[in-house]
Amino acid sequence: MEQRRLGRLGHMSSVLIYGGAALSEVTQEVADRSIRLALDSGINHFDTAADYGDSELRLGTWMPRIRDRIFLATKTGDPTATEAYDSIRRSIERLQVTRVDLVQLHSVGAFDDLDRRTASGGALEGAIRAREEGLVAAIGITGHGMRAPAVHLEALRRFRFDTVLTPYNYRLTRYPEFLRDFDALVEEVRAQDAGLMLIKAVARNLWRADEERRYTTWYEPLDEQSTIDAAMAFALGRREATGVCTAGDVRLVPMQIEAEERIASIPIDEAAATLERVPDLEPPFVRLEGRVVPEWLEPLLDR
Repeated sequence: MEQRRLGRLGHMSSVLIYGGAALSEVTQEVADRSIRLALDSGINHFDTAADYGDSELRLGTWMPRIRDRIFLATKTGDPTATEAYDSIRRSIERLQVTRVDLVQLHSVGAFDDLDRRTASGGALEGAIRAREEGLVAAIGITGHGMRAPAVHLEALRRFRFDTVLTPYNYRLTRYPEFLRDFDALVEEVRAQDAGLMLIKAVARNLWRADEERRYTTWYEPLDEQSTIDAAMAFALGRREATGVCTAGDVRLVPMQIEAEERIASIPIDEAAATLERVPDLEPPFVRLEGRVVPEWLEPLLDR
């Protein structure tokens, strides 16, 4: 699998980053099969979070065997320094490690949330304390929403975050304001030599209100191999990005692994043309009639 440098951290990460949300609600047996597939396919970067259900526990059973072979990242969504620090310590215990390579402030997609987490007594202080104590090696930031790139750009201006995890896909780039903000973020990432990672590459839309949810993702994903191929080729066509996080369902991971094997042969304009033909393709951050907005996402849609 192709590898790319994770900014100034220097780690050569696989272009597919294993998204630990897929392990939130699965058994250890199911998790083991998915993790083994990822490792055998060349994935060497695993990304989880404190609030991804049992994900840290599922990964933790593997750490005694693979810790020295992978880049391990987790996240804290707690707003205050004390809560964030305590969350990081719990994550390390659940993961059965002595330290993680990266801890990220989780789901920061609005400016007022950024204000809270970077203020005196905010979560950033907890992450810095954990880094000073050797519990984490680096600090990053993540977030959702149409304004996420703009928020993450401001975050980099306030603090030298080592990494940024932000949304990017074909449909998002059709919104001029989003693309403007994303391109500005990329320029700052380059200037600081931070690591850039992408999420929501295979998002198709919010779920329909009257539709059975076929996957454990909070959004409706693309689930045909040809469109996943195109979506991955389009996202990884941004060479500034280290990689793309796999989607939050173990059944989609093999399809993204298969797509990675073909993306070099798919031109960006061909990928865009394929995605342009997908019916009902919309960002999962836009309110649409008949589509269900998760409660946690509601505040971000009003900004």
